[in-house]
Amino acid sequence: MTLRRFSLIALLPLALTLGGCNFVVLGPTGDIAAQQRDLLLVSTLLMLLIILPVMGLTIYFAWKYRASNTAATYTPDWSHSTQMELIIWSAPLLIIICLGALTWMGTHLLDPYRPLDRLSAEEPVPAGVTPLDVEVVALDWKWLFIYPEQGIATVNDLAAPVGRPIRFRITASSVMNAFYVPTLAGMIYAMPSMRTELHAVANAPVDSRGFSSNYSGAGFSQMFFRFRALPDADFQSWVSEAKAADAPLTRATYLDLEQPSQNVPVRRFSSIDGTLFDAILNLCVEPGKMCMSDMMAIDAKGGLGMDSVSNVLPLTYDKHARRGTVFGGAASYVVGICTPEELSTALTLSAAAPAARSPDPVHGAGLAFPALTPPFAASPLAPISLPSSEALAGPRRPSNS
Repeated sequence: MTLRRFSLIALLPLALTLGGCNFVVLGPTGDIAAQQRDLLLVSTLLMLLIILPVMGLTIYFAWKYRASNTAATYTPDWSHSTQMELIIWSAPLLIIICLGALTWMGTHLLDPYRPLDRLSAEEPVPAGVTPLDVEVVALDWKWLFIYPEQGIATVNDLAAPVGRPIRFRITASSVMNAFYVPTLAGMIYAMPSMRTELHAVANAPVDSRGFSSNYSGAGFSQMFFRFRALPDADFQSWVSEAKAADAPLTRATYLDLEQPSQNVPVRRFSSIDGTLFDAILNLCVEPGKMCMSDMMAIDAKGGLGMDSVSNVLPLTYDKHARRGTVFGGAASYVVGICTPEELSTALTLSAAAPAARSPDPVHGAGLAFPALTPPFAASPLAPISLPSSEALAGPRRPSNS
């Protein structure tokens, strides 16, 4: 039994090795991802400077001062050592200072909104090179990539030329997602009615996978897309292939694409609506919806007052379905806290012209006497006779005198 347990323990390192066959985060092809990898490795090594000695000394002390070792020095009255205090406090303090400096520099140098100033550690960005703009929309449960410069769009298929900076503008259609291509750059969130940015570059050809790293509903586990870094000639061929699809991306097409779906195959659109991404960002793709930018402009000027009551439905941005949850059901609008009949009557009365008011004063006529039922029935104007106090008291008991 002991030999069998020893064999199982010996196989554990092999199982751990097989479980990490693809260290994609530690082997990126993009300069931003490589810098993030270096920051991760250096931070880990700095922390191991404390962890490894502590673990080693724990084993050493347990062995040296075991009960059977009578040669170990026994000093039960020892309580303080200045040298030990200096080592205990100075080493972690220096490591924390180094980690803080690295984190501060990495936070600023690797800011996803910061345009790139280098393609690699040895090559700065050449003068006159403009980044490739890619507009990213996280849908349910797929990714839409819009290329304004090339005039094309794709679903679940992202490509970029090697050695050219890429500028992603990212948003979402409904709930928060996270755009992540491990071989290219770090994770950045995608949120509805908000725009985030990410600057990156691919330094070598690669065919990898990107995905959403933030749970977003029923189809989250299939929300993958293909990422390829291609030589310039191959990238132009990829663009020509998309233009040959003869399928324009209009607002009506987008509204169909926006509906929740899973395991969506790659799609390509030969042309795009140039205003689509801004409409998605401002939640006004649907006809009749007011854009968020227009709403904020109205609010900045003080609002519309009572006139804004008629804009309740155009300002409602609920989706048509409840994201594939088990409850399902279509979205609805609250138009009144009352019954439909009461609401219809109220709208009719509010729309009708007010009746002319008579100049004569109003005189109170009083209320009619309530009708009575037997045994106290009486005419409306007849007084009501009540029993006397003697009758209510009942017969008297005879006295003892």
